[in-house]
Amino acid sequence: MKPINKESAWKMLEQMVLCRRFEEATIKAYQQKFITGFLHTYIGQEACAVGAMAHMTDEDSFVTSYRCHAQGLIAGMTPRSIMAELYGKITGCVRGKGGSMHVFSKQHKHLGGHGIVGGQIPIGAGAAFANRYQGGNGINLCYFGDGASMQGVFHECMNLASLWNIPVIYICENNMYGMGTRNDRALSNTEVQEFAAAYKVNGYKVDGMDLVASHEAFGKIIEEARRTSRPALVNVITYRYKGHSVSDAANYRTAEELQCWVEKDPIGRFFQHMQKQGWIDDDGYKALEKKVKDIVTDSVQFAEESPWPPMDELAKHTYAD
Repeated sequence: MKPINKESAWKMLEQMVLCRRFEEATIKAYQQKFITGFLHTYIGQEACAVGAMAHMTDEDSFVTSYRCHAQGLIAGMTPRSIMAELYGKITGCVRGKGGSMHVFSKQHKHLGGHGIVGGQIPIGAGAAFANRYQGGNGINLCYFGDGASMQGVFHECMNLASLWNIPVIYICENNMYGMGTRNDRALSNTEVQEFAAAYKVNGYKVDGMDLVASHEAFGKIIEEARRTSRPALVNVITYRYKGHSVSDAANYRTAEELQCWVEKDPIGRFFQHMQKQGWIDDDGYKALEKKVKDIVTDSVQFAEESPWPPMDELAKHTYAD
């Protein structure tokens, strides 16, 4: 496992800031009715994906739920292609057909955002199984929320992954709420990592608001999965600062609860860590913010100016050629 150095720290900080500013721009575009349908943002959860995906190789793949923009950005998909997809434009990564919930890129091993709760969980197992079956050494990172951990498909796949030695890492982004229901009202055991024991799989609990902790933990977990070809279950404790979707005002939370988690902001915490290491100062952070702002502004302009899909696009990519 590679430790965090100055170069990798700057890269990960930029990824987190890009995810945050990109998502903020999508909210504005939604409010202006440039983006329609559903929109689920990743604001507050950035360290979950950045910390884990820092350890991926070209053989690895990942899949997630409908909260799927950030992983695409971290994997290297262009902000232009994702923003245009949200706008429904032909220049989008799925040619305007997927929208916010279905970002996908074969090139970047992003096996899609999935609108069905838990629908991505068997896909993660299938991707990891296929890679090993074909002689590869890749793993799959399968992201899902705490609301999906009570779905039958989650438990079925945990059983199968253990039985068949499939190196899929199931990452529960535990942001405390399944839509508007607190998980302690829906889960008999909110310590999701403890479900692993029933399937003879290793379970872990990770602080998803601390990038250093996330990076270190996932480095070890991914290395072990790659070496042993065994699945793992990770309960990442995190928090979404916005509602379940943009249309959710999140009135079920108190201002005090939100403020408590805002004080744990993963971007601010990692910036302070970098400051202590002497890797960044206020001017450096301001320059980074400007760089990211320009990238996001460019992606919005690109999306707005891109053409709509032509009518004959409706009949394309429905069936395999």
